[in-house]
Amino acid sequence: MANGSRQAVWEFFGAELKRRRENADLTQVELGARVFVSGGYIGQFEQAIRKPQLDVAQRIDEVLQTDGIFERLCRKLIDDPRYAEYFAKAAELESLATEIYEFAPALVPGLLQTRAYAWAVTVATNPFAVDEYIEEKVSGRMDRARILKDATRPLYWVVLHENVLRIPVGGPEGMAEQLDHIARLTRERTVVVQVLPYAAGPYPIMTGSLKLMEFDDAPPTAYTEAVYSGNLLDNPAVVKRAHAAYDQIRAAALSPQASRPLIESAAEDFRRCASTT
Repeated sequence: MANGSRQAVWEFFGAELKRRRENADLTQVELGARVFVSGGYIGQFEQAIRKPQLDVAQRIDEVLQTDGIFERLCRKLIDDPRYAEYFAKAAELESLATEIYEFAPALVPGLLQTRAYAWAVTVATNPFAVDEYIEEKVSGRMDRARILKDATRPLYWVVLHENVLRIPVGGPEGMAEQLDHIARLTRERTVVVQVLPYAAGPYPIMTGSLKLMEFDDAPPTAYTEAVYSGNLLDNPAVVKRAHAAYDQIRAAALSPQASRPLIESAAEDFRRCASTT
């Protein structure tokens, strides 16, 4: 399903939700109370600003007695071929989060990737795929990044291992562009970025990436990813432990103020390399 078509279905979801709610003579606040979210969230669902999780859609069906229409729409929309099956649910939660904290040990996180970087990563992991397949995956990644441009964008704090700045993905010019993009986002205060330098030594999570997500009306969630697999963790004790590990990494990293010059310096190194090739 194309992105425009997907958005049109979310807008239909919102319009139908409003119609059914009003037919049931419920305010947004009253419906929100019955499905365990705020009235403001119901309003954002109706305006297609935010997208409900599947369990919320199921509760809406129960309260409004809509014979599963909202669950079916939600399932159709979250079954997104642009994302790996193990990541699709995390991508949906990402769009609902109010705060996102991420640690990336080797690659730039998807929300920060430029198109050229995303293309290079996707080709590297799918070396025999046709261009149409690559474009579908890249467009999904670019679509995800739009949450950083929304008025309701989440607080986004990222720790990049120094590996991320040194691995030349997409060639020297592409890497310079990618690092410039990250530096620009930090200057615009869209995202906070720290770099964990090689000198920091070992760190708590050395087998994959970590994403922590917090929400207004739901408990926090952790997402970890390794080779061709991802895990959503919602056990409170496990999420708390993941937060503690992230805090250790963040404490060992350079400050945001010291990290930006390192990112800019790495970009300049790639630019010099590009000019000599």
